[in-house]
Amino acid sequence: MNTMHEVDYQIHGNETQFVEIELDPAEAVLAESGAMMFMDDGIAMEAIFGDGSAQHSGLMGALLGAGKRILTGESLFMTVYQNQAAMKRRVAFGAPIPGRIIPVSLRDFGGELITQKESFLCAAKGVSIGIAFQKRLGVGLFGGEGFILERLTGDGLVFIYAGGALYERTLAPGELLKVDTGCITAFERTVDYDIQFVGGIKNALFGGEGLFFATLRGPGKVWLQSLPFSRLAGRVIAAAPQTGRGNREEGSVLGGLGRLIDGDNRR
Repeated sequence: MNTMHEVDYQIHGNETQFVEIELDPAEAVLAESGAMMFMDDGIAMEAIFGDGSAQHSGLMGALLGAGKRILTGESLFMTVYQNQAAMKRRVAFGAPIPGRIIPVSLRDFGGELITQKESFLCAAKGVSIGIAFQKRLGVGLFGGEGFILERLTGDGLVFIYAGGALYERTLAPGELLKVDTGCITAFERTVDYDIQFVGGIKNALFGGEGLFFATLRGPGKVWLQSLPFSRLAGRVIAAAPQTGRGNREEGSVLGGLGRLIDGDNRR
């Protein structure tokens, strides 16, 4: 059984946020690789193979955790930050896009939360980050995130983030909410998730909202975001100027970074 670490925290910022976590001696947090903003001296980093939940289950357990990470499109490794000093130390993690960081105690939601795979930021060590397969074929094919969402389990504190503005709502039993698939951040396990065709050929072709909605049916709490990363990225790419070479990113900041990465920086 995993031992949950109790951590104290403070969220800083408005439009762009980061969470500062205070660790007692020997306490630790688990985070996605690349999420760290800063840390005090005395905190040790350790890259772990898999999802952070299988470190005491031998090689096969670690491989299973890594397999889950591959299916969700994330890195094979996560990072544990442990306070090895004799006094309190701090470590901070920044959200990747403008929006809100949301602290959630899994203990308050039956020990489980379902999230979009990009929504997880960090958690108290002992929380398991797994996968949640969507069994309905329609959800798998048209739900935007395929068959797979992330499943966070345990009784510790997790931090997820929502792009843009955050909207929280508790659905009554049987209450139905239709949502753009990318705007879902997280929901309780008691919420039923499905997809629905928008209806009407004109709506489907010219409505600009895609062919399908996600449907969330209560009971349970849902967290929604107004600015999914995919939507933000799409707008940036669409606004990038064209050049004679036909590359939409040429002449833009994104284009400059792209040329730097692939070595094509000729004029």
